[in-house]
Amino acid sequence: MSKLEKLQSEKKSGSKAKILLEVKNLKKYFPIKAGVFKRTVGWVRAVDDVSFFIRKGETLGLVGESGCGKTTTGRTILRLIEPTAGSVHYGGNDLLAMSRGKMNKYRSKLQMIFQDPYGSLDPRMRVRDIIAEGLRSAHVGNKKERYEMVEQYMEKVGLSKLYVNRFAHEFSGGQRQRVGIARALIMNPELIVCDEAVSALDVSIQAQVLNLLDDLQKEFNLTYLFIAHDLNVVKHISDRIVVMYLGKIVEIASKHELFINPLHPYTKALLSANPIPDPTIERKDRIILQGDVPSPANPPKGCRFHPRCWLAGPQCSQEEPPLIEVKPDHYVACHFWKNMEDQN
Repeated sequence: MSKLEKLQSEKKSGSKAKILLEVKNLKKYFPIKAGVFKRTVGWVRAVDDVSFFIRKGETLGLVGESGCGKTTTGRTILRLIEPTAGSVHYGGNDLLAMSRGKMNKYRSKLQMIFQDPYGSLDPRMRVRDIIAEGLRSAHVGNKKERYEMVEQYMEKVGLSKLYVNRFAHEFSGGQRQRVGIARALIMNPELIVCDEAVSALDVSIQAQVLNLLDDLQKEFNLTYLFIAHDLNVVKHISDRIVVMYLGKIVEIASKHELFINPLHPYTKALLSANPIPDPTIERKDRIILQGDVPSPANPPKGCRFHPRCWLAGPQCSQEEPPLIEVKPDHYVACHFWKNMEDQN
């Protein structure tokens, strides 16, 4: 039974998989400074009132255009960037309300794989020290025991232990990303945030890394927040998908439901732009959005998508639609989602 079938079976039987992480009303505003005295004259609303949950053992995909706030959401959840407001509940505790000292006790369970497999590795450190750095910070074992663990986890991610003394520049892009995966995995985490973990890799290497992540998830019972802009990649690896636009969540659904029956106009447009493998097939459902993406420093009033939406009415420019559950496990933020359903 696949992960998705298991989740669906639990839902039909009246029970649900345990919620591992719950994000509520998360906000991150960056100040805009101007003038000689660098006074704050405005705010960039990178993440604005975002709420979702992740069940234990599932992969939640997070997609949207560049600049929509995906990476900021992932980094804010782990407090690599301090939030403006909101809460992130993990294990019955609000991570955002903790002191830094107490938060450090949870960091081993919440890890991140970064987008740039070279920029995220210290060029002056050998691979064994890069992977063991988290263990050293957490005071796990002695030096010999840590290096033995490094060799074990290097082999688990497909790297020879003979490479432990190499530097980051001596590896290929795919190998560097495997080093990043080993660094996260060695801490025995429950949740890993994968921030565009395969976007910088060649297509053939992407497939290898995705298969590796899938195998590791089954072996270690991992939970992923998988941030990406490639819809085909997200469809392959995710159980449910969250769609973001200009700092807001516009739709959440299972991957099958989202691709077959999108209920938000932006999701529909995003899916229509997804390339298909056969170039001889003519796309008849291609939606060309008019205008540019508004600035997050000055977002439109009401629904943020309404200036580019073909379904928009007077209500959309005045009233912001709430994110509501319109079907079991299918959430959408649109005043006219029923009209979208009729068009599908």
